[in-house]
Amino acid sequence: MISISTTSRVETQKLAQKLATQLKAGDVLLLSGDLGSGKTTFTQGMAQSLNVRGTITSPTFVIARLHPSLTNGPALLHVDAYRLNSLAEIQDLDLVSDLSRAIVVVEWPREMMNDLSENPIKIDFSTDPIHENTRTITIDADSKIEKYLTS
Repeated sequence: MISISTTSRVETQKLAQKLATQLKAGDVLLLSGDLGSGKTTFTQGMAQSLNVRGTITSPTFVIARLHPSLTNGPALLHVDAYRLNSLAEIQDLDLVSDLSRAIVVVEWPREMMNDLSENPIKIDFSTDPIHENTRTITIDADSKIEKYLTS
């Protein structure tokens, strides 16, 4: 597990862009943190790196949005699990069928989302109460990814 501090939206997006270069279709990222802590900003950075179609916005009003690749890369499936309360609701979204062709980013994951992947990448966002633009981003991923992100 690693922790990285960012002090701007641009830095948060650059970290996401760096992580995106190490991902492949089937990878699942679980993004946790308070409202406004940087989850959607991070996802926007990933989308830039992956070169997917569409604008990345907070998925609060749309539970899941698929952003197809504009190249031959994987799509990005952006999910808001905030209002999902059961495994049945998750199964109704049929996220598993998208795993073979997309990187799945889940904001507000619940424990039941862990079943989407054997080894999800867990990312936690926290804000600094004194410096409002400072985020601490804690990433629990494969050691190769963690090493790459800190190099």
